[in-house]
Amino acid sequence: MKKNRGSVNRRDFFKIGTGAAAAGLLGTGSAESSETPAAPTSRVVLIREKAVVGEDGMLDGEMLHSMLNRAMTSLFEVTSSGKAWKQVVSPKDVVGIKTNVWHNLRTPPELEEAIRSEVIKVGVKPEDVAVDDRGVLENPVFQRATTLINTRPLRTHNWSGLGTCIKNMIMFVPRPPEYHADSCAPLGAMWKLPELEGKVKLNILVMLTPQFHGVGPHSFSKEYIWPYRGLIVGVDPVAVDATGARILQAKRDLYFGEPRPISPPAHHIEIAGSRYGLGVSDPAAIDLVRLGWQDEALI
Repeated sequence: MKKNRGSVNRRDFFKIGTGAAAAGLLGTGSAESSETPAAPTSRVVLIREKAVVGEDGMLDGEMLHSMLNRAMTSLFEVTSSGKAWKQVVSPKDVVGIKTNVWHNLRTPPELEEAIRSEVIKVGVKPEDVAVDDRGVLENPVFQRATTLINTRPLRTHNWSGLGTCIKNMIMFVPRPPEYHADSCAPLGAMWKLPELEGKVKLNILVMLTPQFHGVGPHSFSKEYIWPYRGLIVGVDPVAVDATGARILQAKRDLYFGEPRPISPPAHHIEIAGSRYGLGVSDPAAIDLVRLGWQDEALI
């Protein structure tokens, strides 16, 4: 991996992740305000474990499952993961797990299976659970789903700035280009469609090996991924994505040795909250809980 080429260092992480820089990366304008910061309104859990991704790049599926359950227990502030999952699904639900299968950086099958197994443990019938991405509109389980669980890796994106949990639902619309205007600013609108509104109960942003830079459509290079070894878990998709965006922006600035804003700006995150009411993007309104490995957390 390329070494730093400028003066940005670890002491700059919090400068990068807050204030004007944080506001700018989400397209919210200046962060300067005379108003008292809002009390946190959305709880988000960031969990990391160094050993979940080995030096050889291999994923420890059992550890990943444990990380997910620890994050769930903390997110819902209960005493067991079983109680936590019951906050998301009930035995009567039909559950669609919306994944992402982009071949260069997909949702790990180990995570998909961990989610599926926990949903079934709650009492949901196996035939009432499905994992899908590009076929959700034709999938009979998704067609009758009462609950959706949303998971994907974070990466830079040529059209929307970032591939996020908010954007991950694009496969529910028959004509995705209708949401591509202004760097995909209207992505939050699709969450108001009948197939989605009120059904997405959990968002899991995969931060195991995120991609922090790319050039052009479908860009991928192993030079621009790094073993962050984490998950960001929350009910609020805006808060989850905003937290991931802050981490990715900090990584970009460190790698390039100078401020290197995400381009195009991932302002669909802030707009999903301010225009479509899907959640909060202001760090002051996010109760961020950190679990596990803390080195180079970038936030």
